[in-house]
Amino acid sequence: MHISSLQNPAIKNVVKLSKSKERKEQQLFVIEGARELSLACAGSYQVESVYVFRDMFAKTKYPDVLARIDDSRIFDISQAVFQKIAYRENSDGIIAIAKPKLHSLDQLHVSENPFVIVLESVEKPGNLGAILRTADAAAVDALIVCDPQTDLYNPNVIRSSIGTIFTVQTAVCSSREALDWLEQHHIVSFAAELQASEFYHTVDFRSPSAIVMGTEADGLTHFWLQHTKKRIKIPMRGKIDSLNVSVSTAILTFEAMRQRGF
Repeated sequence: MHISSLQNPAIKNVVKLSKSKERKEQQLFVIEGARELSLACAGSYQVESVYVFRDMFAKTKYPDVLARIDDSRIFDISQAVFQKIAYRENSDGIIAIAKPKLHSLDQLHVSENPFVIVLESVEKPGNLGAILRTADAAAVDALIVCDPQTDLYNPNVIRSSIGTIFTVQTAVCSSREALDWLEQHHIVSFAAELQASEFYHTVDFRSPSAIVMGTEADGLTHFWLQHTKKRIKIPMRGKIDSLNVSVSTAILTFEAMRQRGF
C-alpha cells in the first residue's frame, strides 16, 4: 500500500505521537531510523507499523531491517508524507510505530557483580539519551530512572540514545523502590555530589555498585544523600563547579569499568 495523502488517519496519528499524552494513552511510540528500528527488533519490541520513503531508504546502511517486519505492516509513503512525520534529517526514510515495554524493577536481571546507574528526576531527554549510550557502551547491568520528568519514549530520548534505549535494561520507579531494590541485591550506592569530600577515583567500584546521579540544577535530593554509602565528586579545576550530568555519569561509569578490568 502506498500513502501519499497528508490527511491519512495513520499519518496524522504518527504526528500525534510526538506528544507524551498521546504516547501514554495509546501505549505507542515512534521509532525513526533504520539502525534504531534494527535495535528495537533485536530487543523484541512489538512493531505495529512501518512507513518507508523508498528513495531515501535505498541509501541506508541497514537494508535488512525490513526483512524482520511482516509485509502487512509495511507502508510505502511519499516524500511529502515522510517530511510531515519525520523528526530529523538523515533518518533513512523509515519511521515505525511500536509498543513500549513496562520497565519494572522485577524484570531486571543482573550479573553476580553488577554495576548500575541510577538517575533521579532526569528531565532533559538529551541527557537521558546520552546516559543510555554510556550505559550501552560500558555494558552496565541496568539503568534505573527514579521519578523521571520525561518519558523514556520521547523522540529526543530515542534520537540522542541512537537506539540504545532498546539495548539497555531500564527500569522506571520511585526513589524508595530503587533503594529497596539495591539493598535487596546487596548493591552499594554512591551519590555524586558537588560538596562531597571524596574523589570518585579513590572509591572502590569492584564490588556490586551503583552510582546515583541527580539533576544539573539541584543535584540529588536529601533522600539519596542520606541513604547512599558515600558521596563522591569529580575534581573541578576551572571556573565552573560542575559538568553536564551525562558527562559526569560517563566519567564515573568508565572509572568503574577501568577498576573492573574491562
